[in-house]
Amino acid sequence: MNAERDLSPLTPGVVRALTDKLYEKRKVAALEIEKLVREFVAQNNTSQIKHVIQILSQEFALSQHPHSRKGGLIGLAACSIALGKDSGLYLKELIEPVLTCFNDADSRLRYYACEALYNIVKVARGSVLPHFNVLFDGLSKLAADPDPNVKSGSELLDRLLKDIVTESNQFDLVGFIPLLRERIYSNNQYARQFIISWILVLESVPDINLLDYLPEILDGLFQILGDNSKEIRKMCEVALGEFLKEIKKNPSSVKFAEMANILVIHCQAADELIQLTAMCWMREFIQLAGRVMLPYSSGILTAVLPCLSYDDRKKNIKEVANVCNQSLMKLVIPEDDEVDEAKPSMTIPAEPTSEESLSRPEAVTAGESQLPHHGRNGLDVTLSQPLFFSRSCERIQVTLNLDGIVQVLDYHLSDTSIGMMTRIAVLKWLYHLYIKTPRKMFRHTDSLFPILLRTLSDESDEVILKDLELLAEIASSPAGQTEEGHGPSDGSDVRPGPVELHVPARPGQLSSSSTKGLECSPSTPTMNSYFYKFMINLLKRFSSERKLLETRGAFIIRQLCLLLNAENIFHSMADILLREEDLKFASTMVHTLNTILLTSSELFQLRNQLKDLKTPESRNLFCCLYRSWCHNPVTTVSLCFLTQNYKHAYDLIQKFGDLEVTVDFLTEVDKLVQLIECPIFTYLRLQLLDVKNNPYLIKALYGLLMLLPQSSAFQLLSHRLQCVPNPELMQTTDNTKPSTSFKRTAASNIDYTELLQHFEKVQNKHLEARHQRAGRAEQLDRRVVL
Repeated sequence: MNAERDLSPLTPGVVRALTDKLYEKRKVAALEIEKLVREFVAQNNTSQIKHVIQILSQEFALSQHPHSRKGGLIGLAACSIALGKDSGLYLKELIEPVLTCFNDADSRLRYYACEALYNIVKVARGSVLPHFNVLFDGLSKLAADPDPNVKSGSELLDRLLKDIVTESNQFDLVGFIPLLRERIYSNNQYARQFIISWILVLESVPDINLLDYLPEILDGLFQILGDNSKEIRKMCEVALGEFLKEIKKNPSSVKFAEMANILVIHCQAADELIQLTAMCWMREFIQLAGRVMLPYSSGILTAVLPCLSYDDRKKNIKEVANVCNQSLMKLVIPEDDEVDEAKPSMTIPAEPTSEESLSRPEAVTAGESQLPHHGRNGLDVTLSQPLFFSRSCERIQVTLNLDGIVQVLDYHLSDTSIGMMTRIAVLKWLYHLYIKTPRKMFRHTDSLFPILLRTLSDESDEVILKDLELLAEIASSPAGQTEEGHGPSDGSDVRPGPVELHVPARPGQLSSSSTKGLECSPSTPTMNSYFYKFMINLLKRFSSERKLLETRGAFIIRQLCLLLNAENIFHSMADILLREEDLKFASTMVHTLNTILLTSSELFQLRNQLKDLKTPESRNLFCCLYRSWCHNPVTTVSLCFLTQNYKHAYDLIQKFGDLEVTVDFLTEVDKLVQLIECPIFTYLRLQLLDVKNNPYLIKALYGLLMLLPQSSAFQLLSHRLQCVPNPELMQTTDNTKPSTSFKRTAASNIDYTELLQHFEKVQNKHLEARHQRAGRAEQLDRRVVL
């Protein structure tokens, strides 16, 4: 190399000193370069200044020789010092070669590059901000440098740069965000620490509004929150906490919609800290943004519902998730049921947005497109519609995505591994939706009905109770009235003939239009088309799952009698059982219903109604029950005792001599005797005092006594009948006065002869069925023997 020709104005001595391996000699050369450049500055000789910088850059800093590169770095720093405030005019030429040396394999050289850049930046101060991105990019790499000296040097430079940014009001945040969004996904701990430290600095600067760009970096922040380093996790917690404080202070300027799906993803994270933090953010978003969050309800529910079944080890997450769930539920209002696809969607005031987000229609969902769209359970967590910003009216269209919500709720209710509290929450959600948006919800009823019926087999009584409340609402809601194109889709479940079914009137529930064309009394609106379907499917469920009938049957029917009208339930079930082909099940079901009717406190009013048979409705109910109760002879007699049809009870007992008396039959007679001694039949026992007016009651009881073998029940009934007084002793002295004793007359309009014939007909069917079962059993035994 011809130093005198190619490297002037640098002297040969300066050139040799710059390439020397000793630092002291390179430092002396740097001082000479500084002196030389100062002279050029005094002369305003910009061409020579550029020439010196070019030589130091091309011939030294970018040289293949390591000592030359070291000399070039210290020379460039000397130029910057000499230039002083004018160094800003040459920053690109000064910085670029130094940043190139950041990638050098020699750790000592990377350290010298840090030192040189520190001096350049220290002199230039605010002038380096236009080059901030390249400086930040280089520093982010050095933050993860394996050499401690290099790392220490980069930290000094980093602090200097932070001071400059903090002091300046000319920081280009818009240009920096893309680089920050890229670097925030680094997996290196030191790089992550570097990123978080910068976010904290930028957040603390009053003139820098990082909140506007939070959707760009929020996902990366949550990923850093899962770092293995406690220090980094703590720093990230602090950063997220500061952002959340800012959100609470200025909710009107927050882009809630753009961050909703990001939170949904991290609310399902395996890391507990990430999940708890995201859930806390979700709680605040729902409470601050309100109905703006409704379009994301399906994703939020996907994340929140499983958390409701967490045990005490995740108590904090469970509590926050519960608040999220309750707050989100409150956002659904009756007006959501009035929105039609053909009509404009209802709107609410929107939060102010930046010009950039308004000018870019895709800004709302920009953050969503880069995220995975599926949660851990396989459900689509972005089943919701994005929000649309309108320049003209500054309002947001908010539409309740009911299809997505129902899909999520159906999934969680169908999943047998889901915890009890989650299932209860799902049922509460469905009940709430049927209350607030019944018209829209009834479009989903046919698909929900099977899973709701299966839920009746749940192990938890509380789940069953909530399920029954929901089914009762479906069965009694005016929105479920059969309309053209709607109603139950299962044709086989539709009843062949009309049945008069009533529910207690609920003020304000029915409009005049909802009952138009339907037969109903003024005080009791007609049940909707799903009630009878529900009764049919419930009995099918009991028939296919006898264990459910044995363990929960009485509980289910009693609760339904509280939730709906008891008369409707017994009337409809009796009518369905009249057509039941499985006679054994029919007999068992009638026995269950009869036990409930006679013993449940919930049916006190219905029992009083049947006791007197004063109204046409009560007589109609008795006849309907009687025809089905004929599947079980003993229950038929008990129904006659309840309704005080003692003569007919006596006639029935006379027919028992023609029946096949089995152990089960005698057991039921035994139970009936026990019931007669219960408070429910107090009136019947008191009527034994009036022997003259109740001869058939005494005959019927003696008939039961004659059926029983010598057992405890026989002794009990025998002792009771021994207490019946002598009619002569019961005569009053004044026979002219009318008797005040109860005298039951046969209810008018009831053909007891026809009822007795129906009883005989049903019992003959049962006898034939028993013979057929016995024949099949005998054939099976023969096959086994052969």
